[in-house]
Amino acid sequence: MSNAMRLSHALTALPQDLPAKDIPPKHWAVAEAWLDKLSLQNYSAHTVDAYRATLWRFLSFIDDSRRLKGDYLACDKKDLATFLSIRLERDGIKPISAKQEISAIRKFYAHLIENGKAATNPTTGYRLKSDPRALPKIVDVDLMAHLLDQPMPDDASQARLWVRDRAMFELMYSSGLRLSELVGLDTHDINLKQGIVRVLGKGNKQRIVPIGQKAIDALTLYLPHRDLWQESTNALFVSERHGTRLSTRAVQLRLKTLAKNAGIDHNLYPHLLRHCFASHLLSSSGDLRAVQEMLGHSDISTTQIYTQVDFKALTQVYDKTHPRAIAHKLNTKK
Repeated sequence: MSNAMRLSHALTALPQDLPAKDIPPKHWAVAEAWLDKLSLQNYSAHTVDAYRATLWRFLSFIDDSRRLKGDYLACDKKDLATFLSIRLERDGIKPISAKQEISAIRKFYAHLIENGKAATNPTTGYRLKSDPRALPKIVDVDLMAHLLDQPMPDDASQARLWVRDRAMFELMYSSGLRLSELVGLDTHDINLKQGIVRVLGKGNKQRIVPIGQKAIDALTLYLPHRDLWQESTNALFVSERHGTRLSTRAVQLRLKTLAKNAGIDHNLYPHLLRHCFASHLLSSSGDLRAVQEMLGHSDISTTQIYTQVDFKALTQVYDKTHPRAIAHKLNTKK
């Protein structure tokens, strides 16, 4: 890609609230090359664009400050703190968004250090206070069963789509897949005899995840339809109309249609099925490490959030059913 094309792509991908610049910040070519590398490593377009916006802001801040001497990329914690205070106080971003920007800067500087373009990482040891992390939203097992066990429509055209959609969402819930992982699957990634699916996750990391029997049955029913629809593609889930790989947006819309047909008024979205997979499996097994492996989390602290979800559910059951909890509530209302 030429420098002009890189700049054009950067400008069109940046949010509208960024100040317009005809000239990119200094060392932007280094940042853009790193972002291109992330795209090749299976990072989502949303993540890459978020990193792009953060680095554009941060490198522009360095440009405007004119305080750094020598190595232009040799920032320290004070520089980072000043940048983040501007983002939090002037721009009004939330602490969780600031933490996401720190993550982008941390990864960028790790790349610079690895390639000899920087000596230190300004994010090392930096801590930002934030609000408690919101727990993922979960629906119960009965609602998931109501969604996935709904009867096939009588209309033939709708029935064919139901067969495909049920296979998609059974697989998502059965194996805890991200939406991008689901749409990226090819037919050779599943082995129904062994009951496994090979998943390409973030950072091009592969993992092998079991497939439940209901998902196996749904996929077995769907595959003959897929073979009739596809047009020279290895994609597992394809459009009946176009014969091409389904987009993430198409999957989102199909889940809403499936929920509507089942009479479910909850806001269902694909990642909710991954949350439910983790919470329901952890509640039944108690095996945090196994759930971590199946989700593809590099850090177990990310998986531990589901233990809090499970505990919250337990406390709600306790509050509603334990006689002493009920008695205490009655007394406090007097």
